[in-house]
Amino acid sequence: MKAFGVGLIGFGTVGAGVADALIRNGELLASRLGSRVVLRGIADLDLETDRGVKVDRALLTRDAEALVRNPDIRIIVELVGGTGVARKFVLAAIEAGKTVVSANKALLAEHGAEIFGAARARGVDVYFGASVGGGIPIVRSLRDGLIGNRIESVHGILNGTCNYILHRMETEGLPFAAALQAAQAEGFAEADPSLDIDGVDTAHKAALLARLAYGLDVRLADLCIEGIRGLALDDIADVKALGYRIKLLAVVKREGDAVEVRVHPALVPEKHVLASVSGVFNAVMVRGDLVGDTLYYGRGAGRLPTASTVVADIADAVRSLASGTPRGWPIDPAGADLPRLLPIGEVVSRHY
Repeated sequence: MKAFGVGLIGFGTVGAGVADALIRNGELLASRLGSRVVLRGIADLDLETDRGVKVDRALLTRDAEALVRNPDIRIIVELVGGTGVARKFVLAAIEAGKTVVSANKALLAEHGAEIFGAARARGVDVYFGASVGGGIPIVRSLRDGLIGNRIESVHGILNGTCNYILHRMETEGLPFAAALQAAQAEGFAEADPSLDIDGVDTAHKAALLARLAYGLDVRLADLCIEGIRGLALDDIADVKALGYRIKLLAVVKREGDAVEVRVHPALVPEKHVLASVSGVFNAVMVRGDLVGDTLYYGRGAGRLPTASTVVADIADAVRSLASGTPRGWPIDPAGADLPRLLPIGEVVSRHY
C-alpha cells in the first residue's frame, strides 16, 4: 500500500486535533483510501505544552522549513494562522511542489490571488475546506456538490462567537458587554475579540465564498463590514416585537452582472431556518439555479470539528497524488465571464 507523508506546521488546538485524528483513525483512512497517510513531522515553536495527544517526540521540530524540504513529505498542512509566517511557509511549500492544506481564512482571503496563482503555476493543489465553517463541508459542497449550479445567493452565520453573544442577549437579556464576557469565560471569545465582534472574521469567510461561488478576488477594503459591537438590548427587543431575530450574516448574492458581498447584523424572520441557529453553531444557506435552497449546519470551530475537515482535505490530496492527476484546484477564473463586485452604494435592501 502506498504511503504519503504529511508535515504539520502549527501544533495548537486544531493542529493537535489533526494529529490526533491521523493517529487515531489512520487504519480507517487507509482502508477507505487504499493508501496510507503517514504523519512525518510536526513543527511548532512551543514543543513543551501538553497538547493532549501522544506523538513520537522524534516528529517534533521548531524548523518548519525542514518539513517543506523533506522529500518524504508530500502534503504540508498549515495551521499557524495569521498572514505573516504562514504566507512564507505556504509559498515555500508550493515552490517545493507540495500539496498544501490550510484552514487559514485570513491568509487566503487577503493573499489568495498570490497563493492560488503560485499553485497553478507550479501545478499543485491548495485545499482550504476548514477555512470557512470549521466542520461544515461548505467549501466542498460549492466546489463539488453544486458544481453544475449557477449560485444565486449564499447567506451564512459564520462566526460562533457572535452567534453565542446574540443568543445570550436575546434569551437571557444580557447586555452586550456581559454576553461578551460570558463568551470569553466559556472560551468562545478571545481576550481581544475584535476580529469576531467587528465582523472581520466573517468578512474573510465571505470573501472566500465569493471566490468559490463566482471566481471573484474580493478585497476586504472594498466590502461593507459591520459587526455587533454597537447592538443594544433595545435593538433585540424591538426586532423581536416585529417578528425577527438579529443574526450577523455574510451575504454573497448575484444581482445581474454584479455580485454583492457584505457582512452586517441582519433581521431574519423568526420562522426562517437560519433564525433557529443558536449558540456557537454556524449555518450556510446556498441557493442554486438547479437545486434551489440547500442548508449546511454544524460547529463552525473547535479542535475536532475543524480537524475533521482538515483530514478530509488531506484525504482528497492523497487521492489526487495517488492517481497522479492533480485536480488543478482552485481553478483559474481567468477568461471566465466574471461578474463585478457591486459597490455598497448600489446595493438595495430593506433595512431597520
